[in-house]
Amino acid sequence: MAKPTPDALDGPKLAPRSGRTPKQLVVLLHGLGADGNDLIGLAPAFAEVLADAAFLSPHAPFPYDMAPFGRQWFSVSDFQPDARLAGVRDAAPILDSFLDAILAEYRLEAGALALFGFSQGAMMALHAGLRRAEPIAGILSHSGLLVGEDRLAQEIRSRPPVLLVHGEDDPLIPLAALPAATAALEANGVDVVSHVCPRLGHGIDENGIAVARAFLARIFAGT
Repeated sequence: MAKPTPDALDGPKLAPRSGRTPKQLVVLLHGLGADGNDLIGLAPAFAEVLADAAFLSPHAPFPYDMAPFGRQWFSVSDFQPDARLAGVRDAAPILDSFLDAILAEYRLEAGALALFGFSQGAMMALHAGLRRAEPIAGILSHSGLLVGEDRLAQEIRSRPPVLLVHGEDDPLIPLAALPAATAALEANGVDVVSHVCPRLGHGIDENGIAVARAFLARIFAGT
């Protein structure tokens, strides 16, 4: 069966709280079976510390293949490590093209961009963000995992700071994914902050939002 043709990335946006021209861009990458509307609701909380940031939450490029609604970055019908790696590699050029386009549209440099990903979106944020030629401001991964960690040393092109947040009781992506990703990133010279949200399953809570907000304020300090 032929692979479906990806849709161009688009989705909800929030203009800067200040009303001024954007100085930063925060791209929110949703998880499996959701769409861009799932994460754009985080933007007002982050705008409290980034008044001049624009927020974009694109719908993933492919229809979710396990339900009649929702979107996916890649299929998880096979979630073995090689299949995961093939999935992120197929989707990464689509995401990269979108990031290049919005940076050009807003006339901003790579250092003005941060990626926030949840679950499958976190896998995409880590994969793409570490392989871009020009380092972005930072990567925030919530309830995700580092795909293809054994290939990272050969493929990493830039080392933006990374925040890893995970729920203590995540039933879908076990908490063990967090120390594994931390170790691999640190071994490749990446500045990593990790945080465990007590009693949280597979999701984002106020604790995680507060940590993410502080991280965004830090990486964009002075911009």
